[in-house]
Amino acid sequence: MKYENDPRIVMTLDAGGTNFKFSAVRGNQPAIQPFSVPSHADHLDRCLASLVNGFERVRQSLPAPPVAISFAFPGPTDYAHGIVIAPNNLPALRDVALTAMLEERFQIPVFLNNDGDLFVYGEAIAGFLPHVNSLLEQAGSPKRFKNLFGVTLGTGFGAGIVSDGELLGGDNICAGEIWLLRNKLQPDTNAEEGASIRAVRRAYAAETGLPLDEVPEPKVIFDIGMGNAPGNQAAAKEAFRRLGEVVGDAMAQALTLVDGLAVIGGGISGAWPLFLPAIIDEMNSLYRTPDGGTLRRLTQRAFNLEDPAQLDVFLKGEKKEIPVPGSTRKVVYDPMHRTGVGLSRLGTSEAVAIGAYAYALHKLGAQDRQQHRAL
Repeated sequence: MKYENDPRIVMTLDAGGTNFKFSAVRGNQPAIQPFSVPSHADHLDRCLASLVNGFERVRQSLPAPPVAISFAFPGPTDYAHGIVIAPNNLPALRDVALTAMLEERFQIPVFLNNDGDLFVYGEAIAGFLPHVNSLLEQAGSPKRFKNLFGVTLGTGFGAGIVSDGELLGGDNICAGEIWLLRNKLQPDTNAEEGASIRAVRRAYAAETGLPLDEVPEPKVIFDIGMGNAPGNQAAAKEAFRRLGEVVGDAMAQALTLVDGLAVIGGGISGAWPLFLPAIIDEMNSLYRTPDGGTLRRLTQRAFNLEDPAQLDVFLKGEKKEIPVPGSTRKVVYDPMHRTGVGLSRLGTSEAVAIGAYAYALHKLGAQDRQQHRAL
């Protein structure tokens, strides 16, 4: 999808339990200065008023009329029909026909989707995926990637899948629900319990013996682990290493089905120096076979693309030039099976906004094609 020169404007929103962050996008770029307002998560009328007033404020700031509204909203939500069912962090919203309400108010199409999906869609269109392919081109490599799997690490553990330019939602818009994979370190719990803010705090509490209510937030634990704040440095490093092991296990499972690159975003992603090496170690780990041998966890070799040395090997690959039998022609190819894991190149909120923008234009295009065929 190429929307960098598209003149249309889409109003966007990243909806959280505390704040609603509004923006608008044109040509894959912000059309206004984003702003946030309280979500009033526990009061239905105030919550809906925040939504309507926020989009009205966006519309009044635009240089041209918008063609759609498109935004991320937490689940459970019936995204296809725009009905908010029962999001945990927005308790006032239960069985609310949100899309229909906003379409009546603004008289333009409205689209909802999952924040993890839109994050990865944005990174596939204008962020991590084109960034890596550009580096491969600059390095003279014939290798290019078309698929992207992404995760967000924060209050929860979200994910999304883009395959050859298409966002994979599934029949119930439930594709990429990585948080429900099994937690490697505690197999009777789901992966989110080992890959979230609360997981880091619990691990630090367990390593230090501190009561959980005395454990600081992950940003402070990261500073402790990096030696920039007082505290138990070994415990801080172990807390993030454990997160990396759980995330790496879940990502390895996902990448056995989605053969592509992997991108990380979310509030915890800034602590990558303490957990990304553990992700890569887990993805490159070995299975044991019944006869005592070993088997690679992934067919692909995983690389930390934030590590300059690993990035260099990833970009070089194993380029070969081989002759075509019965011809004087030669072909160049790269037989190295590999995946790279790195950080968001847009920032999580901007990636979500660009993903929402592209999703709306893609849906509008599909509607136009359907109407044209009907005529």
